[in-house]
Order: sequence, then C-alpha cells, then structure tokens
Amino acid sequence: MSAIPHVQPDPHDGNAPVEAPANQVLTRRSNDDHRRTRSFTIIGATSKGKTFRPSDWADRLCGVMSSFGSQRKMRYSPYVRPGCWITGEKCVFVDARLYDLEPLAYNFLMHFARDNDLKVDYEAIESE
Repeated sequence: MSAIPHVQPDPHDGNAPVEAPANQVLTRRSNDDHRRTRSFTIIGATSKGKTFRPSDWADRLCGVMSSFGSQRKMRYSPYVRPGCWITGEKCVFVDARLYDLEPLAYNFLMHFARDNDLKVDYEAIESE
C-alpha cells in the first residue's frame, strides 16, 4: 500500500513514533496480508472524531482523479468515487484496481488520508 515499509516501534524507545489511529485497519483479520493491495474507504472524520473540512473535500478529491469526457463533462473515475459512510460522514471509495492502472494515484490517496489523520476502512480480504 505504501512505499514506506511499516516498522513496529520499540515501546521502550523514547523516540518511537506514535501509531496514528486514523491509519489503523478497521476490518483486519489475523490472516490478512497487509502488503496486498486492496480497496479502502477514506472516511471524513479525524481520529479524534472531528468532521473533516472543507465540507466538499470528497468531491474535490475525486475531482483530482476525474477526467473530461467527449461531451465536455467531468466524469469521476470508476475507481475513485465520493459517497456517504454508514454513520453519515462523507467518504471516498477507492477500488484496489486503481493500483494496477496508476500506483502513484493509489498511493496519493493513501497518503492523503494519513496526512490529514482521516479514518480509513479497508475491505476485508476473503480467504482463499
């Protein structure tokens, strides 16, 4: 998911980075391989529960990933869509297939969520 490998901090080290709650997986199973690319949802709430601003952030973020069709109308990417989360917050749904087409775009969205301390819900991977 990220170009930066995840390293478990030593709890006895005073310089250990603090794990950001917004980047914790909400639906991880013990047999999940967290290096696998998978779909995720960026939820418009910070780890402290505050609503993310501006209010149209989801539309703006999806607009960055959109294109203009032949009729000169903006079309959202089929891999990055705005929506509404179960609890009412605005969100952005990101399809894992985006990574196959454009890994930099996928990583940009992952880093956007991390940098803004937003909650992220990962799609559970079905066991094979």
